[in-house]
Amino acid sequence: MGEIASPKEFFESVMPSRFDAEKAAGIDCIIQMSITGPNGGEWQINVKDQKMNVSAGVNPSPTITVTMSDEDFLKMVNGTLGTMAAFFTGKLKFKGDMATALKLQKIGIFNF
Repeated sequence: MGEIASPKEFFESVMPSRFDAEKAAGIDCIIQMSITGPNGGEWQINVKDQKMNVSAGVNPSPTITVTMSDEDFLKMVNGTLGTMAAFFTGKLKFKGDMATALKLQKIGIFNF
C-alpha cells in the first residue's frame, strides 16, 4: 500500500485491516478521534466484544479522546512521526484512560 493521503482514507480503509480481534478480548471502549485542519474531521472508534466499528461523527462520552492536526496525523500513520514522539511533543493530545490506550496499541489501533 502506498502513502495514506487523508485521515478519511485511514479511518475508512486502512484502520479496519489493522484491527486484531483476537487481542481485543476484554477491551470495551469508545475512542474519539478529533483531527483538525482542512482535511480533518471527527471519527469514533467503538471496540466491544472483539469487534471494531469506525464511523464519522462525535460521541458524547468517549473513553478516550485524541486530538491532532491532519498534517501530524498523516505523518504519524505514514511512519515519519512516532506515536510517542507526537505525544511527548504535544502534537498528539490525549484525554481519558491511559491504561486502555496502551492496550489499544496491541490490537492495531494506536500502533503506527
